[in-house]
Amino acid sequence: MRHRPVMVEEVLLYLNPQQGHTVIDCTMGEGGHGVEILKRIGGDGTLIGLDKDEEALLEAKKRFGEEPNVQLLREDFSNLCELLDEMGLENVDGLLFDLGISSYQLDDPGRGFSFRSDGPLDMRFDRTQERTAEDLVNDLPEKELVRIIQEYGEEPRARRIAREIVKVRKARRITTTGELKELVVRATGGRHGATHAATRTFQAFRIAVNDELKSLHVAMQSVPEVLREGGRAVVISYHSLEDRIVKRDLRDLAATGSVEVLTRKPVLPSRVDVDANPRSRSAKLRALEVHKA
Repeated sequence: MRHRPVMVEEVLLYLNPQQGHTVIDCTMGEGGHGVEILKRIGGDGTLIGLDKDEEALLEAKKRFGEEPNVQLLREDFSNLCELLDEMGLENVDGLLFDLGISSYQLDDPGRGFSFRSDGPLDMRFDRTQERTAEDLVNDLPEKELVRIIQEYGEEPRARRIAREIVKVRKARRITTTGELKELVVRATGGRHGATHAATRTFQAFRIAVNDELKSLHVAMQSVPEVLREGGRAVVISYHSLEDRIVKRDLRDLAATGSVEVLTRKPVLPSRVDVDANPRSRSAKLRALEVHKA
């Protein structure tokens, strides 16, 4: 079953794609949002889909087939300015960032994103990248493990978890998601509230492996340069770290007069969205429109 895209109606409302527009879906995934955008921009428009995950692009390729006005590229969205130069484009009409990890990535034990099924401790979006979560867990000093788990996972028990990781890896290398989950549970005493004890730690290592927050900040800073006058960007975030970066960067861009923030408060998913896709419950949508001096 294909991943159900989040907040489709809201994305289309704020992105406002029109006939003939050029839109970059910066996190193409399986193409759920892209299909709807393509309907709006029509045969005269161009949809450019980026993703670091080659497997995601292969799924999108199946969906779009040989559609002539769709271009799919394995690329990090932090390279938007360089990408436009390479493509000979001065600017585009719209940008979409759907920052969530998709269902098929979470559900594939071989990717190592989830602790629900045992698999290799990988967590790379781009599998040509050398560094994996296994490398971080086993090779980083305890102090750096604490920083990652604390900063990227917002985990209050980071020191206890890092101490347990170091203790276990002295005896053997930690290589699977199951091993990491078990040691986190041991260190923390198990579930706290509705959230599994390992959730924040897994989020932290995924963010660290893929350098997600730096990529997001760089991309946000490039938006006024990448979009034409009146062009729009829509960002959907799923945890507080992402949303804080987006909110701060939008505020800073607005202060320069280069953009207008279209969402005074983040737009939240409807009950229909959450019922159809429970993973969307934490989504927050923010949008901007470029106004160049």
